[in-house]
Amino acid sequence: MVERGGRQQIPRPPGTRPGELPAWSALRPTERLIPLATAVERLSHTGPPLGPTFDVTNAREAAVLVALFEDAGETHVVLTKRPETMPSHQGEIAFPGGKRETSDASLVDAALREAYEEIGLEPEAVEVVIELDTIATVASAFTISPFVGVLAEPPVLKPHPREVVDAFAVPVSELLHPDAYREELWDLWGAYRPMAFFELPGETVWGATARILSRLLIVITDSDPEPASSRR
Repeated sequence: MVERGGRQQIPRPPGTRPGELPAWSALRPTERLIPLATAVERLSHTGPPLGPTFDVTNAREAAVLVALFEDAGETHVVLTKRPETMPSHQGEIAFPGGKRETSDASLVDAALREAYEEIGLEPEAVEVVIELDTIATVASAFTISPFVGVLAEPPVLKPHPREVVDAFAVPVSELLHPDAYREELWDLWGAYRPMAFFELPGETVWGATARILSRLLIVITDSDPEPASSRR
């Protein structure tokens, strides 16, 4: 049996409750094997990105790259692991990305620059196909814009030793596995709020990265309960 989950420190509050099953929970095993062309086609039909579901005072702009490529006939997504020595989010699994600098002409430029700096991904190798919904983080006070980029072939990842301790790719079928995802309801700011988790072999993905992954999977599995035309 595969041992799932990592040693990430989860600041789980008292009174946490189990959440709901994911939108893709009814998929058959063969439906979890999604070719890149299918993923891109479904992404092309989603609506314009929505803003954060809540406001964060003095939030700074940030962007991440959700890099997709095909290997062995199915879509893979690139993730990184942050060092334990970082000032925040120590040891967490994340997308390559970071805050927008004054030198960045746009948020997508920020995502591409950070991906190059963190894992050596050349901007010219990335075809940005869509921007997903912006999310906000309370603890670090960021608004994060996720950009989905397609790679023509499996990349050679070169983690920057100060910023990334590991860079790896996960098949979408692994993320969609029934044992991978769970939702918890956390009592925060006077209400129960859903928190997403992906338990992968040896690692746990949670927080902003898990929220972005959840939205990506809803779109590329065609499991969105809201059609694109009604999302505004």
